[in-house]
Amino acid sequence: MKKLKYIFFIFYLLTFTLPVLAQQQRFPKPEFESGYVQPSTETPEPRALSLEYFDVLVLLVVLSLATWLAIKKRSRQGILWLSVFTLIYFGFYRNGCICSIGAIQNVALSFADPTYAISLTALLFFILPLAFTLFFGRTFCAGACPLGAIQDVVIIKPISLPKWLNKTLGLIPYIYLSLAVLFAATGTDFIICRYDPFVGIFRMDAKFHMVVLGISFLLMGMFVARPYCRFFCPYSVLLNWMSRFSKWHLSITPAACIQCKLCTNSCPFDAIDYPTNEKEVLKSGLGPKRFLVYALLIPLWIAAGVLVGKQSHTWLSKANPNVYLAELLISNPEIKNDPDNIDVQTFLASGKTMETLVQEAEILRGKFYIGSMIAGGFLGLVIGMTLLNTVVFRKRQDYVPHKGNCFSCGRCMDYCPVEK
Repeated sequence: MKKLKYIFFIFYLLTFTLPVLAQQQRFPKPEFESGYVQPSTETPEPRALSLEYFDVLVLLVVLSLATWLAIKKRSRQGILWLSVFTLIYFGFYRNGCICSIGAIQNVALSFADPTYAISLTALLFFILPLAFTLFFGRTFCAGACPLGAIQDVVIIKPISLPKWLNKTLGLIPYIYLSLAVLFAATGTDFIICRYDPFVGIFRMDAKFHMVVLGISFLLMGMFVARPYCRFFCPYSVLLNWMSRFSKWHLSITPAACIQCKLCTNSCPFDAIDYPTNEKEVLKSGLGPKRFLVYALLIPLWIAAGVLVGKQSHTWLSKANPNVYLAELLISNPEIKNDPDNIDVQTFLASGKTMETLVQEAEILRGKFYIGSMIAGGFLGLVIGMTLLNTVVFRKRQDYVPHKGNCFSCGRCMDYCPVEK
């Protein structure tokens, strides 16, 4: 029951705090009547298409090298230097953009809005890491992701977290993914990009609270390895799913495991599965009956998630600026006379009628109604499957990396004394 309380707490926290952060004033600047003349701006030339394709080529080469170094060469040092290159090129040189993680939102918006055309570059950055992961495991995380690289280089003395805490915190990426897709599909915001904790460091230009957030993640990462990758990254959800089906995956030993246990202290991400102790499994009492109960509860979790999404869609929709403004003007019509409210004055100066704004808000709220129920049902399924997984035991005789959670960083290979 204590674990369930943590699950509900994190679900509530993420569901009812991120939308508040997403409320920003993003309307065009108003006309000034004080004689102020806004200086003309110079729009920089768009990045050449050939250079965008070059970025895709670099990503493809880095993914190929990371896969070769992890699976064939079995070189931790090679993976480390490759991740340093990734950090310099995709991080500081390309300023963390274009990003495979943020491309989730472009893909979601392209499905929801037929008028939105996703660029080929963004689509390839989204697909290529998933394709490599499907066959070779999470080698993208090992050497091709700048967000992972900047966290990997600061690991000093990692601690091992309790299994129940790992599983509970592991629900956050699913919540983040659901909200990111919902907000992108409704045209509300790209929250993954807006709240990327490291893009401000890459660009050397960010708001103070984002700088604090990025530094906090790095300080935390000195002891809790890759906290963003493990407990926040929405793209890690998709990578986890793909990696579970990978045929070729990083292995700890190049030959038969000799049960030396040296690798157990090597992984800072708690991603190594131990051999199954059948006696402890029998003593735990987690048998077929509990498995059956948890399996039968999954539809109830889904129904509960749909209900929560339905009840919260009105509140979530307020993150959209049009919905927020329409509700503000309806509930407080006197605010039209407030010259200090930029959003309201900009709307009045735009010439758009109140009826048009309300119609747009109703359409958006309808999208949130459907999207919130889908997101809630998805989260209910995730919670049900997570609980079910706690009573599933797979028979293992060796120490092996968890195919879903392993970042293919190669640390465990250096500890293994077994030779080819």
